[in-house]
Amino acid sequence: MRDPSSLVPAILATAALLALGGCGDPGSAVDEPPPQAAAVEGAPSEAALRPTQRGATLRAVRARGYLLCGVHPGLLGFAYTDNRSRWRGFDVDFCRATAAAVLGDPNAVRFVPTSSTDRLTVLQSGEIDVLWRNTTATFSRDAALNFPGVNYYDGQGFLVRRSAGVARAADLDGARICIQTGSTNELNLTDYFRAHRIRYQPVVFDTEDKARSAYDREQCDALTADISNLAAARVAMDRPDDHVLLPEVISKEPLGPVVRHGDDQWADVVRWTLNAAILAEELGITSANVEEMRRSAANPEIRRLLGQEGDFGPMIGLSGDWAVRVIAGVGNYGEIFERNLGQGTPLKLPRGQNALWNASPPGLLYAAPVR
Repeated sequence: MRDPSSLVPAILATAALLALGGCGDPGSAVDEPPPQAAAVEGAPSEAALRPTQRGATLRAVRARGYLLCGVHPGLLGFAYTDNRSRWRGFDVDFCRATAAAVLGDPNAVRFVPTSSTDRLTVLQSGEIDVLWRNTTATFSRDAALNFPGVNYYDGQGFLVRRSAGVARAADLDGARICIQTGSTNELNLTDYFRAHRIRYQPVVFDTEDKARSAYDREQCDALTADISNLAAARVAMDRPDDHVLLPEVISKEPLGPVVRHGDDQWADVVRWTLNAAILAEELGITSANVEEMRRSAANPEIRRLLGQEGDFGPMIGLSGDWAVRVIAGVGNYGEIFERNLGQGTPLKLPRGQNALWNASPPGLLYAAPVR
Protein backbone atom coordinates (compact mmCIF):
# COMPACT_ATOMS: atom_id res chain seq x y z
CA MET A 1 0.00 0.00 0.00
CA ARG A 2 1.26 3.44 -0.80
CA ASP A 3 2.32 5.56 2.18
CA PRO A 4 -0.45 8.19 2.58
CA SER A 5 2.16 10.96 2.68
CA SER A 6 3.18 10.04 -0.84
CA LEU A 7 -0.15 11.39 -2.05
CA VAL A 8 0.89 14.97 -1.35
CA PRO A 9 3.74 15.56 -3.84
CA ALA A 10 1.69 14.07 -6.65
CA ILE A 11 -1.37 16.05 -5.73
CA LEU A 12 0.67 19.28 -5.84
CA ALA A 13 0.54 18.88 -9.59
CA THR A 14 -3.25 19.11 -9.57
CA ALA A 15 -5.19 21.63 -11.49
CA ALA A 16 -8.49 23.45 -11.78
CA LEU A 17 -11.57 23.82 -9.63
CA LEU A 18 -14.28 26.14 -8.57
CA ALA A 19 -13.46 28.73 -5.99
CA LEU A 20 -14.46 27.76 -2.55
CA GLY A 21 -15.29 30.65 1.48
CA GLY A 22 -16.79 34.97 10.09
CA CYS A 23 -14.37 33.92 12.45
CA GLY A 24 -14.56 31.11 14.94
CA ASP A 25 -13.60 30.48 18.53
CA PRO A 26 -9.96 30.71 19.62
CA GLY A 27 -8.62 27.80 21.50
CA SER A 28 -6.84 24.55 21.79
CA ALA A 29 -4.27 24.09 24.43
CA VAL A 30 -2.91 20.63 24.98
CA ASP A 31 -3.54 20.57 28.71
CA GLU A 32 -6.89 22.32 28.48
CA PRO A 33 -10.20 21.15 27.02
CA PRO A 34 -10.11 21.04 23.23
CA PRO A 35 -12.05 23.63 21.20
CA GLN A 36 -15.73 22.88 21.19
CA ALA A 37 -16.52 21.05 17.96
CA ALA A 38 -19.95 20.80 16.44
CA ALA A 39 -21.32 17.29 16.36
CA VAL A 40 -20.62 15.60 13.06
CA GLU A 41 -23.81 15.28 11.10
CA GLY A 42 -24.95 11.73 10.71
CA ALA A 43 -25.56 10.58 14.29
CA PRO A 44 -28.55 8.23 14.46
CA SER A 45 -31.92 9.95 14.45
CA GLU A 46 -35.33 8.50 15.22
CA ALA A 47 -36.28 8.74 11.55
CA ALA A 48 -33.07 7.08 10.43
CA LEU A 49 -33.52 4.14 12.74
CA ARG A 50 -37.04 3.35 11.55
CA PRO A 51 -36.86 0.34 9.23
CA THR A 52 -37.37 0.77 5.50
CA GLN A 53 -39.33 -1.92 3.71
CA ARG A 54 -37.08 -4.19 1.66
CA GLY A 55 -37.28 -3.33 -2.02
CA ALA A 56 -39.19 -0.10 -1.40
CA THR A 57 -36.50 2.16 -2.87
CA LEU A 58 -36.03 0.10 -6.02
CA ARG A 59 -39.80 0.03 -6.59
CA ALA A 60 -40.07 3.78 -6.02
CA VAL A 61 -37.25 4.57 -8.47
CA ARG A 62 -38.80 2.38 -11.17
CA ALA A 63 -42.27 3.80 -10.63
CA ARG A 64 -40.89 7.34 -10.81
CA GLY A 65 -38.77 6.60 -13.86
CA TYR A 66 -35.63 8.33 -12.64
CA LEU A 67 -33.11 8.27 -9.80
CA LEU A 68 -32.85 11.07 -7.25
CA CYS A 69 -29.14 11.35 -6.50
CA GLY A 70 -27.62 13.64 -3.87
CA VAL A 71 -24.35 15.30 -4.93
CA HIS A 72 -21.98 18.10 -3.97
CA PRO A 73 -23.29 21.48 -5.17
CA GLY A 74 -20.00 22.32 -6.89
CA LEU A 75 -16.67 20.52 -6.57
CA LEU A 76 -14.72 20.29 -9.80
CA GLY A 77 -13.74 16.73 -10.59
CA PHE A 78 -16.42 15.26 -8.33
CA ALA A 79 -19.71 17.09 -8.98
CA TYR A 80 -20.27 20.35 -10.85
CA THR A 81 -22.21 21.81 -13.77
CA ASP A 82 -20.40 22.74 -16.96
CA ASN A 83 -21.06 25.80 -19.16
CA ARG A 84 -24.05 23.98 -20.66
CA SER A 85 -25.52 23.33 -17.20
CA ARG A 86 -24.81 19.59 -17.55
CA TRP A 87 -23.76 17.77 -14.41
CA ARG A 88 -20.29 16.24 -14.59
CA GLY A 89 -17.82 14.60 -12.24
CA PHE A 90 -16.62 11.42 -10.57
CA ASP A 91 -19.55 11.11 -8.16
CA VAL A 92 -21.97 12.25 -10.86
CA ASP A 93 -20.84 9.35 -13.05
CA PHE A 94 -21.60 6.93 -10.24
CA CYS A 95 -25.10 8.43 -10.00
CA ARG A 96 -25.44 7.73 -13.73
CA ALA A 97 -24.08 4.22 -13.25
CA THR A 98 -26.75 3.53 -10.62
CA ALA A 99 -29.47 4.80 -12.97
CA ALA A 100 -28.09 2.58 -15.74
CA ALA A 101 -28.14 -0.48 -13.49
CA VAL A 102 -31.72 0.12 -12.33
CA LEU A 103 -33.39 1.78 -15.31
CA GLY A 104 -31.12 0.93 -18.22
CA ASP A 105 -30.48 4.61 -18.91
CA PRO A 106 -27.53 6.55 -17.39
CA ASN A 107 -29.37 9.80 -18.04
CA ALA A 108 -32.47 8.79 -16.05
CA VAL A 109 -31.28 10.71 -13.00
CA ARG A 110 -32.03 14.03 -11.34
CA PHE A 111 -29.21 15.54 -9.33
CA VAL A 112 -29.99 17.09 -5.95
CA PRO A 113 -27.27 19.43 -4.63
CA THR A 114 -26.72 18.92 -0.90
CA SER A 115 -24.57 20.79 1.60
CA SER A 116 -22.20 19.08 4.00
CA THR A 117 -24.56 19.84 6.88
CA ASP A 118 -27.84 18.71 5.31
CA ARG A 119 -26.75 15.83 3.05
CA LEU A 120 -27.52 13.00 5.48
CA THR A 121 -30.74 14.62 6.68
CA VAL A 122 -31.89 14.89 3.06
CA LEU A 123 -31.18 11.18 2.62
CA GLN A 124 -32.84 10.19 5.88
CA SER A 125 -35.99 12.13 5.00
CA GLY A 126 -36.37 10.31 1.69
CA GLU A 127 -35.77 13.35 -0.53
CA ILE A 128 -33.09 11.40 -2.41
CA ASP A 129 -32.59 7.70 -3.14
CA VAL A 130 -28.81 7.62 -2.73
CA LEU A 131 -26.05 10.01 -1.76
CA TRP A 132 -22.92 9.99 -3.94
CA ARG A 133 -21.18 12.99 -2.36
CA ASN A 134 -17.60 12.57 -1.06
CA THR A 135 -18.93 11.42 2.33
CA THR A 136 -16.66 9.71 4.87
CA ALA A 137 -17.81 6.44 6.40
CA THR A 138 -17.53 6.55 10.22
CA PHE A 139 -18.89 4.49 13.11
CA SER A 140 -21.63 6.96 14.12
CA ARG A 141 -22.76 7.52 10.54
CA ASP A 142 -22.81 3.80 9.82
CA ALA A 143 -24.97 3.31 12.90
CA ALA A 144 -27.59 5.53 11.27
CA LEU A 145 -27.17 4.72 7.58
CA ASN A 146 -25.59 2.22 5.20
CA PHE A 147 -22.27 2.77 3.41
CA PRO A 148 -22.26 0.13 0.64
CA GLY A 149 -18.65 0.73 -0.44
CA VAL A 150 -15.75 3.11 -0.98
CA ASN A 151 -15.29 4.79 -4.34
CA TYR A 152 -12.48 7.17 -3.33
CA TYR A 153 -9.82 6.87 -0.61
CA ASP A 154 -8.76 10.28 0.67
CA GLY A 155 -7.08 11.81 3.73
CA GLN A 156 -6.98 15.15 5.53
CA GLY A 157 -4.09 17.56 5.10
CA PHE A 158 -3.03 21.20 5.35
CA LEU A 159 -2.56 23.98 2.80
CA VAL A 160 -0.23 26.87 3.76
CA ARG A 161 1.43 29.88 2.14
CA ARG A 162 4.91 29.18 0.84
CA SER A 163 6.10 32.49 2.28
CA ALA A 164 5.28 31.30 5.81
CA GLY A 165 8.20 28.89 5.74
CA VAL A 166 6.10 26.09 7.26
CA ALA A 167 7.53 22.69 6.35
CA ARG A 168 5.53 20.35 8.58
CA ALA A 169 2.38 20.37 10.70
CA ALA A 170 4.52 20.74 13.83
CA ASP A 171 5.43 24.23 12.60
CA LEU A 172 1.78 25.29 12.94
CA ASP A 173 2.04 25.80 16.71
CA GLY A 174 -0.22 28.75 17.56
CA ALA A 175 -1.48 29.06 13.97
CA ARG A 176 -4.96 30.12 12.90
CA ILE A 177 -6.51 27.26 10.93
CA CYS A 178 -9.57 27.65 8.72
CA ILE A 179 -11.97 24.71 8.81
CA GLN A 180 -15.56 23.84 8.09
CA THR A 181 -17.68 23.04 11.12
CA GLY A 182 -19.77 19.89 11.50
CA SER A 183 -17.36 17.76 9.47
CA THR A 184 -15.05 14.85 10.25
CA ASN A 185 -12.21 17.25 9.40
CA GLU A 186 -13.01 19.37 12.45
CA LEU A 187 -12.82 16.41 14.82
CA ASN A 188 -9.70 15.04 13.13
CA LEU A 189 -7.97 18.40 13.59
CA THR A 190 -8.77 18.45 17.31
CA ASP A 191 -7.51 14.90 17.77
CA TYR A 192 -4.28 15.42 15.81
CA PHE A 193 -3.23 18.63 17.55
CA ARG A 194 -4.03 17.30 21.02
CA ALA A 195 -2.12 14.08 20.36
CA HIS A 196 0.93 16.04 19.14
CA ARG A 197 0.65 18.70 21.85
CA ILE A 198 0.35 21.56 19.38
CA ARG A 199 -1.67 24.69 20.10
CA TYR A 200 -3.85 26.25 17.40
CA GLN A 201 -6.74 28.66 16.87
CA PRO A 202 -9.67 27.25 14.89
CA VAL A 203 -11.34 29.70 12.51
CA VAL A 204 -14.65 27.98 11.88
CA PHE A 205 -17.12 28.39 9.00
CA ASP A 206 -20.36 26.67 8.13
CA THR A 207 -19.44 25.93 4.50
CA GLU A 208 -16.39 24.80 2.55
CA ASP A 209 -16.59 27.87 0.31
CA LYS A 210 -16.39 30.28 3.24
CA ALA A 211 -13.42 28.49 4.79
CA ARG A 212 -11.53 28.51 1.50
CA SER A 213 -12.31 32.14 0.78
CA ALA A 214 -11.21 33.15 4.29
CA TYR A 215 -7.86 31.42 3.77
CA ASP A 216 -7.48 33.18 0.42
CA ARG A 217 -8.09 36.52 2.22
CA GLU A 218 -5.40 35.60 4.80
CA GLN A 219 -7.84 35.40 7.70
CA CYS A 220 -5.98 32.27 8.75
CA ASP A 221 -2.51 30.76 8.39
CA ALA A 222 -3.58 27.35 7.10
CA LEU A 223 -6.57 25.61 5.56
CA THR A 224 -7.40 22.01 6.43
CA ALA A 225 -9.70 19.65 4.52
CA ASP A 226 -9.51 16.45 2.49
CA ILE A 227 -6.42 16.53 0.27
CA SER A 228 -8.43 16.38 -2.94
CA ASN A 229 -10.32 19.51 -1.83
CA LEU A 230 -7.13 21.31 -0.84
CA ALA A 231 -5.46 20.56 -4.14
CA ALA A 232 -8.47 21.91 -5.98
CA ALA A 233 -8.62 25.01 -3.77
CA ARG A 234 -4.94 25.68 -4.41
CA VAL A 235 -5.18 25.74 -8.18
CA ALA A 236 -8.25 27.99 -8.05
CA MET A 237 -6.19 30.71 -6.37
CA ASP A 238 -4.67 33.62 -8.27
CA ARG A 239 -1.12 32.41 -7.59
CA PRO A 240 -1.28 28.65 -6.95
CA ASP A 241 2.49 28.28 -6.65
CA ASP A 242 2.43 30.57 -3.61
CA HIS A 243 0.71 27.78 -1.65
CA VAL A 244 1.94 24.31 -0.66
CA LEU A 245 0.45 21.15 0.79
CA LEU A 246 2.21 19.90 3.90
CA PRO A 247 3.39 16.27 3.84
CA GLU A 248 1.26 15.06 6.75
CA VAL A 249 -1.94 13.11 6.09
CA ILE A 250 -3.70 13.12 9.44
CA SER A 251 -6.73 10.91 8.81
CA LYS A 252 -8.35 8.17 6.81
CA GLU A 253 -11.25 9.42 4.69
CA PRO A 254 -12.96 6.49 2.94
CA LEU A 255 -15.51 8.26 0.74
CA GLY A 256 -18.45 6.49 -0.81
CA PRO A 257 -22.19 6.20 -1.42
CA VAL A 258 -24.75 6.28 1.38
CA VAL A 259 -28.26 4.79 1.55
CA ARG A 260 -30.89 4.44 4.24
CA HIS A 261 -30.91 1.58 6.72
CA GLY A 262 -33.47 -1.17 6.37
CA ASP A 263 -33.62 -1.66 2.59
CA ASP A 264 -30.90 -4.24 2.08
CA GLN A 265 -31.87 -4.82 -1.53
CA TRP A 266 -31.21 -1.19 -2.41
CA ALA A 267 -27.89 -1.27 -0.56
CA ASP A 268 -26.99 -4.32 -2.66
CA VAL A 269 -27.91 -2.49 -5.87
CA VAL A 270 -25.63 0.45 -5.03
CA ARG A 271 -22.83 -1.83 -3.77
CA TRP A 272 -22.83 -3.95 -6.92
CA THR A 273 -23.01 -0.92 -9.19
CA LEU A 274 -19.69 0.16 -7.68
CA ASN A 275 -18.34 -3.40 -7.72
CA ALA A 276 -19.23 -3.80 -11.39
CA ALA A 277 -17.14 -0.75 -12.31
CA ILE A 278 -14.17 -2.01 -10.28
CA LEU A 279 -14.40 -5.58 -11.58
CA ALA A 280 -14.72 -4.33 -15.16
CA GLU A 281 -11.39 -2.50 -14.87
CA GLU A 282 -9.76 -5.56 -13.31
CA LEU A 283 -11.05 -7.80 -16.10
CA GLY A 284 -10.21 -5.39 -18.93
CA ILE A 285 -13.83 -4.60 -19.82
CA THR A 286 -14.39 -1.05 -21.08
CA SER A 287 -17.25 1.01 -22.46
CA ALA A 288 -15.77 0.43 -25.92
CA ASN A 289 -15.48 -3.38 -25.77
CA VAL A 290 -18.25 -4.44 -23.38
CA GLU A 291 -20.62 -5.61 -26.12
CA GLU A 292 -17.90 -7.61 -27.84
CA MET A 293 -16.84 -9.12 -24.50
CA ARG A 294 -20.43 -10.12 -23.78
CA ARG A 295 -20.67 -11.93 -27.12
CA SER A 296 -17.28 -13.63 -27.25
CA ALA A 297 -15.51 -13.76 -23.88
CA ALA A 298 -14.57 -17.25 -22.68
CA ASN A 299 -13.40 -16.15 -19.22
CA PRO A 300 -16.07 -17.39 -16.76
CA GLU A 301 -15.58 -14.35 -14.50
CA ILE A 302 -16.36 -12.03 -17.38
CA ARG A 303 -19.31 -14.15 -18.49
CA ARG A 304 -20.83 -14.10 -14.99
CA LEU A 305 -20.38 -10.34 -14.62
CA LEU A 306 -21.92 -9.64 -18.02
CA GLY A 307 -24.90 -11.94 -17.46
CA GLN A 308 -23.90 -14.74 -19.84
CA GLU A 309 -23.64 -17.35 -17.08
CA GLY A 310 -25.65 -17.61 -13.89
CA ASP A 311 -28.63 -15.52 -12.92
CA PHE A 312 -27.07 -12.95 -10.63
CA GLY A 313 -28.86 -9.69 -11.47
CA PRO A 314 -32.32 -10.96 -10.54
CA MET A 315 -31.00 -11.94 -7.10
CA ILE A 316 -30.98 -8.23 -6.21
CA GLY A 317 -33.92 -7.18 -8.38
CA LEU A 318 -31.93 -6.19 -11.49
CA SER A 319 -31.87 -7.49 -15.05
CA GLY A 320 -29.33 -10.08 -16.10
CA ASP A 321 -27.41 -7.49 -18.12
CA TRP A 322 -27.28 -4.82 -15.39
CA ALA A 323 -23.47 -4.71 -15.38
CA VAL A 324 -23.38 -4.34 -19.17
CA ARG A 325 -25.64 -1.30 -18.80
CA VAL A 326 -23.35 0.21 -16.16
CA ILE A 327 -20.16 -0.28 -18.17
CA ALA A 328 -21.68 0.81 -21.48
CA GLY A 329 -23.17 3.88 -19.82
CA VAL A 330 -20.20 5.27 -17.89
CA GLY A 331 -17.25 2.90 -18.34
CA ASN A 332 -15.21 0.98 -15.80
CA TYR A 333 -13.71 2.52 -12.64
CA GLY A 334 -10.49 3.48 -14.40
CA GLU A 335 -12.39 5.23 -17.19
CA ILE A 336 -14.49 7.15 -14.67
CA PHE A 337 -11.39 8.17 -12.68
CA GLU A 338 -9.34 9.27 -15.68
CA ARG A 339 -12.22 11.17 -17.28
CA ASN A 340 -12.86 13.24 -14.15
CA LEU A 341 -9.75 13.27 -11.96
CA GLY A 342 -6.82 11.83 -13.89
CA GLN A 343 -3.84 13.14 -15.80
CA GLY A 344 -5.94 14.34 -18.74
CA THR A 345 -8.01 16.63 -16.50
CA PRO A 346 -7.20 19.95 -14.81
CA LEU A 347 -6.90 18.15 -11.45
CA LYS A 348 -4.31 15.59 -12.62
CA LEU A 349 -4.79 13.44 -9.52
CA PRO A 350 -2.72 10.24 -9.32
CA ARG A 351 -4.48 6.93 -8.76
CA GLY A 352 -2.45 6.30 -5.59
CA GLN A 353 -4.54 4.37 -3.08
CA ASN A 354 -7.40 4.42 -5.59
CA ALA A 355 -5.55 2.00 -7.87
CA LEU A 356 -6.60 -1.64 -8.13
CA TRP A 357 -5.27 -4.04 -5.53
CA ASN A 358 -3.21 -5.85 -8.20
CA ALA A 359 -1.87 -2.72 -9.93
CA SER A 360 1.80 -1.72 -9.81
CA PRO A 361 2.09 -0.10 -7.37
CA PRO A 362 -0.99 -1.62 -5.74
CA GLY A 363 -3.88 0.40 -4.38
CA LEU A 364 -6.83 -0.39 -2.13
CA LEU A 365 -9.58 -1.04 -4.70
CA TYR A 366 -10.95 -4.54 -4.37
CA ALA A 367 -14.38 -5.90 -5.30
CA ALA A 368 -15.99 -9.18 -4.27
CA PRO A 369 -16.37 -11.73 -7.08
CA VAL A 370 -19.61 -12.45 -8.90
CA ARG A 371 -20.15 -16.04 -7.85
